[in-house]
Amino acid sequence: MADGKFSMAYKQFLGYEKGSDGTPQIVESEAKIVRRIYNMFLAGKAIREICVILTNDKIPTPRGKTVWHKSTVKSILTNEKYTGNAILQKRYTVDFLTKTTKVNEGEVPQYYVKNSHPAIVDQITFELVQAEMTRRENLGKQFSGNGLFFCKIVCGECDGFYGSKVWHTKDKYRRMIWQCNRKYAEKLHCPTPHLTEEQIQSCFVTAFNLLWEDKDRYLAEYAAATQRLTNTTRQDQRMAVLQDECDQTLATIQSCIKENAYTARDQDEYARRYDELAEKYKAAKAQIDKLSAKKQAKLVQAEKIRRFSGILRKTENPIIIFDSRLWCAAVESVTVHSKEKVVVTFQSGTKIQVAVT
Repeated sequence: MADGKFSMAYKQFLGYEKGSDGTPQIVESEAKIVRRIYNMFLAGKAIREICVILTNDKIPTPRGKTVWHKSTVKSILTNEKYTGNAILQKRYTVDFLTKTTKVNEGEVPQYYVKNSHPAIVDQITFELVQAEMTRRENLGKQFSGNGLFFCKIVCGECDGFYGSKVWHTKDKYRRMIWQCNRKYAEKLHCPTPHLTEEQIQSCFVTAFNLLWEDKDRYLAEYAAATQRLTNTTRQDQRMAVLQDECDQTLATIQSCIKENAYTARDQDEYARRYDELAEKYKAAKAQIDKLSAKKQAKLVQAEKIRRFSGILRKTENPIIIFDSRLWCAAVESVTVHSKEKVVVTFQSGTKIQVAVT
């Protein structure tokens, strides 16, 4: 592992097979399925919905089964090996006789090997999926993925989500409306109005066209923002300094342990010294993790802006009717304050205010 070599359980990994030289090779017919799963997830589909689609399309699972389960799809969406990189020793053996293993929580070294094998998914797409995964987990049961508007329409009064409700269920006036989920709960009585699906669609079309009319200016701003967000030189330099500090501290800890093992020393003094070094290492590691998270957040935002720029650039004319795929790709959220003030926030971060018509 320290040499950066690893073996892959190919039966568990869709898209790879063992090559003639013993290293992983891409199976393109399967790799297309992996990329499709990532694209469906980023398009807003829930994991269980992806499972249904794959099962209905009669696509076999990595183990050749006919029914897809959430755990299988989630493992594909969260495994860094699909980016061509590998974290080694995620688990380790605690008892070699019983073959008992446990999750490595720092007890033994881990190794991160970059470009260890061909990538099926690019790193930025992977990071976008991890960010979206975290967002959905934070939403908990609020996220359903059932429909285009779930967890996208926000109440401007209480910051809660809008939910769907069917009016006139048994007569010819039946229709779907959206209103704040807290409108009649806990004495809040949010004053924000309900909206029909047609009104939400109209707001989106109007907002997108307003942005499109001034797209040259926005594209120039997006280009500058992308350049700024992807310049991570300062973070990289600071992380390099902290990593050197970690390496030196770890070497001192190992030396301290070795010396204590072979030389009679005051154990209270040894424990104090060890704890100081361990705390120093943890503090530096925490700073590295914090800087790394900020860097990844900037790169994810830059990728969102880049993707939205591509959509805007390719749109040659104002849109006439609602496009569900464009909605999924372009919209971050829609905040309803009143019928005169609806704010559409695009994936680029741009906010456009419109009125309900």
